[in-house]
Amino acid sequence: MSLFCFVAACEQAPSDFVPADEGLSVVEGRVTTPLADAYLYVYQEGMDLYGPAFAVSAASDSDGRFSLSLPEGDYIGVVRKRANGESSGPVVAGDHRSEFLTLKVRGGTTRIEVEAPLKVGDDKQLAAEQELTQTILSGRILDSEGRPVGGARVHVYDHVQMSERPKFVSEKTGPDGRYLIHLPEGGTYYLAARDKFGGPPKIGDLYGRYDQGTIEPSAVVLREGEQRKNVDIHVTRVW
Repeated sequence: MSLFCFVAACEQAPSDFVPADEGLSVVEGRVTTPLADAYLYVYQEGMDLYGPAFAVSAASDSDGRFSLSLPEGDYIGVVRKRANGESSGPVVAGDHRSEFLTLKVRGGTTRIEVEAPLKVGDDKQLAAEQELTQTILSGRILDSEGRPVGGARVHVYDHVQMSERPKFVSEKTGPDGRYLIHLPEGGTYYLAARDKFGGPPKIGDLYGRYDQGTIEPSAVVLREGEQRKNVDIHVTRVW
């Protein structure tokens, strides 16, 4: 198994650790191997599990141990360690990540033990890593004035909510704002363009969805081997 965890609540012995904040419970854990400098990210139910977390622990110590104070409630947790040492951003090959685990925090101390194996593949493929198929999307990323935007990427999703991680991501646009992305097969796709990589858009980011004057993002339907050109996406600054 890549992950095992146990939750001790009512049946556990009282912990010597007393939460610094009155009214909060404590999650104490260990990342096996052991794995140092890993973080526990905690999300409330219904949150985007790849976006900003409700709470994040301090980095695990040399024994892989960490602790985090939380209000009582039901949560979803995941342990991540990025090779670049950052506490946020996409998890890519070479990073460590556990499976998602359910945390039922009910006072006292909740203890977990979890494995965070090395990630050797990446579901989110960059254009440079994709096979050069003949199913192609291309166009430009433009600002609100119609000027080309360099240094941005197109994110390709297979569902209209566009809430999970993108299936494919283009390379960064050049000064002309042009992108080209090869897709492994035909299908119905939804597109967003942005100048940052990973997590939901933040204030100050450039972001936009492909649409044709509709409230919901417009679908791009591609047949196998089709080459769709001039699929332009306009981005604006998030405020």
